[in-house]
Amino acid sequence: MTQLTHINASGEANMVDVSEKASTVREARAEALVHMLPETLQLIMSGQNSKGDVFATARIAGIQAAKRTWELIPLCHPLLLSKVEVQIEAIQAENMIRIESVCKLKGTTGVEMEALTATSVAALTIYDMCKAVQKDIVIGQIRLLEKTGGKSGDYKVGI
Repeated sequence: MTQLTHINASGEANMVDVSEKASTVREARAEALVHMLPETLQLIMSGQNSKGDVFATARIAGIQAAKRTWELIPLCHPLLLSKVEVQIEAIQAENMIRIESVCKLKGTTGVEMEALTATSVAALTIYDMCKAVQKDIVIGQIRLLEKTGGKSGDYKVGI
């Protein structure tokens, strides 16, 4: 098993030194699923939510969150992201919204946390905008789908 990289020899939390790592193109994709009642999903799809365009607001929130991950997650490095994309789709047959984010850069550390943060905050934004009509919306299956670049190699979830 690989060692935890954020723990030093004394067992203390520590920010990883990436100054000697090679700069490579790194990309990560993540997803989140938001389950709700059919009526709530229909309200979103019809544009009748009193707070405004749910998908547009969640998309912007996800992008902003990716750019600020280093402020939210201890020990994350501040990154100069070259791309952040958040796609949101309704899956009406399952009363669900699927959020997928892509983050990319050329640098010395990965962007998995940025992609996961983007999807998480987009999902939380959907909840916030719809909680007045449904309190028991379920945010689930936040996961890394794929990552490329870096010393540890590529990863793709087995779907």
